[in-house]
Amino acid sequence: MKKKVLSLLAAMALTVSTLAGCGASDTNASTGNAATSDLKAGFIFLHDENSTYDLNFLNAAKEACEKLGVEYVIKTNIPEGQECYEAACELADAGCNFIFADSFGHEDYMIEAAKEYPEIQFSHATGTKAHTENLDNYHNAFASIYDGRYLAGIAAGMKLNEMIENGKIAAENAKIGYVGAFTYAEVISGYTSFFLGARSVCPTVTMEVTFTGSWYDETAEKEAANKLIENGCVLISQHADSMGAPTACETAGVPNVSYNGSTASACPNTFLVSSKINWAPYFEYALTSIANGTAIATDWCGSLETGSVELTDLGTAVAAGTAEAIEAAKADLIAGNVHVFDTTTFTVGGAALNSYMADVDTDANYEGDHEVVIDGYFHESGADFRSAPYFDVQIDGITLLDSAF
Repeated sequence: MKKKVLSLLAAMALTVSTLAGCGASDTNASTGNAATSDLKAGFIFLHDENSTYDLNFLNAAKEACEKLGVEYVIKTNIPEGQECYEAACELADAGCNFIFADSFGHEDYMIEAAKEYPEIQFSHATGTKAHTENLDNYHNAFASIYDGRYLAGIAAGMKLNEMIENGKIAAENAKIGYVGAFTYAEVISGYTSFFLGARSVCPTVTMEVTFTGSWYDETAEKEAANKLIENGCVLISQHADSMGAPTACETAGVPNVSYNGSTASACPNTFLVSSKINWAPYFEYALTSIANGTAIATDWCGSLETGSVELTDLGTAVAAGTAEAIEAAKADLIAGNVHVFDTTTFTVGGAALNSYMADVDTDANYEGDHEVVIDGYFHESGADFRSAPYFDVQIDGITLLDSAF
């Protein structure tokens, strides 16, 4: 009876074509490769195109499906609750072969749906449980976005050096600010890699971090950025999904490194660069795997090499030499000559980090279960561990003004 009701709901949902509003859907199809043209994909997004985070996924889903000729259904504004399970079931009953959700809190509901529909492939971004659930049809995916954050940090460090050389700030005042959503490993990994990138070219940099307790709250993110600016932060970055922080920076004339897409058009005077995960390669990989009858990796982690980690074009406010510095560092990262979390480049409580048991197999107690400092660096999103970040170390040089769990 439940599936019959959900089928009726699915049929109703598929008549909606707008991307706005709670639970809205967008259905489309195009002709493409014969191997994938019989497939149908469903996507579940936490917000809609007004969120830079969700818009990034949305654009990648359309790009990949239209390239492969796959029919697709997009559901937006799906909360991290039972609504996600219901949306997944609707998509399954509507004939989707592949169902994907984009927000951390969607995971348990996606797992529930995957167990109910074992013939359908389910994937989830930023999740942590695929490798312990051991379901043939449930997968996690992420990318080494810490590489992108590190490269964006180099742009920030170059800008700080320019400000120091021009006498705008003293070297000891090279303090940057960071607006985070939650004090989770994903955010900690992001702001730490950004900081380490900045410090690789500007050794006197320090950082303050404040958290909003929400992935998308434009007012809170703007207020957070303003607080950091009032505290003396001369450059701001973020791991939050609205235009709040970039807008505050443009108003105050403070350089900004955004996330998940360029803000150059809205903030032409302060935008430096943005890093993002390009999800199109993963969607193409997963859909092609289904078409070919091959297994999707339990934990898939894209990289600079796969085109999954990208930087936008540089803004006009960047310092001279920034493009060259980024390209040189990118080449070193790809070659393995540089590792973002090289333990010789930071300390924890004044001491070197020679060993760390990370919470890779997430449990209720968040206890460390895997040694991840190997060969002199912290193996974030390691091939032998899981794709989602687990770097949650508080390193020296970064001050947390608050926390939000």
